[in-house]
Amino acid sequence: MNQAEKRLFLIKKLLDENAHYHDVRIPATAGEQKHLLRSLMNIRPPKAADTEFLTIQDTYLRQEIAAHGITHADDLQPVRGELYLWQGDITLLQCGAIVNAANSGMTGCYIPCHSCIDNCIHTYAGVQLRLDCAKLIARQGYVEPTGQAKITKAYNLPCDYVLHTVGPIIQGRVTAEDEHLLAACYRSCLVLAEQHHVESIAFCCISTGVFHFPHQLAAEIAVDTVQQYKTETGSKMKVIFNVYKDVDRTIYERLLCADKSS
Repeated sequence: MNQAEKRLFLIKKLLDENAHYHDVRIPATAGEQKHLLRSLMNIRPPKAADTEFLTIQDTYLRQEIAAHGITHADDLQPVRGELYLWQGDITLLQCGAIVNAANSGMTGCYIPCHSCIDNCIHTYAGVQLRLDCAKLIARQGYVEPTGQAKITKAYNLPCDYVLHTVGPIIQGRVTAEDEHLLAACYRSCLVLAEQHHVESIAFCCISTGVFHFPHQLAAEIAVDTVQQYKTETGSKMKVIFNVYKDVDRTIYERLLCADKSS
């Protein structure tokens, strides 16, 4: 099968899973088909898929990711020590682990084609990731607390693992507890990554999207927490601050360069 044939196979299989989708028309263009496929993956509940579906999904997603261009952590240049800054799509980064800014349900974003990092990571990892996260929460018996972290396979992403952490949601002014919880997200991920012998970890800008944590303060907490952890533990793990927006790149450049010159 070529990519177009794989895409059509996956769409048809997902439509066949639900009787309510039988009247859905499959569009003719590749762009519209990709939009439909992602939407169907996003709204699919956490459940097992057959071997044929997973085999075709995996080869399809890996080829899509490769076509967008994978960035290797080993090719990045450090800003200071083992601290790195990289602007780009975290789902295209090959490293030990990437951090997902998850919600407390832990099973990803169910809004079709939403632009949040949770949606992107679950989309390109594949449907296996949602099921894994659902099993983690089922075993735990309660939703994921803010400031903690869980680790899963990355499946079709170029990284080895995904670390899932729930950041604080800001409603009004940022409190001292909000700051503490955001710092706990970074530290929890670092500790869990070390436990799994991860050599490089990429942090997204936790809580700064739909959770509304102010960008400048969030970056200060991120850098301070990572540096404090490294000082306390002597960790040599590479830490990549991954930014997507220009505003975040500017903030991190100022913080890391100021720290470098101090």
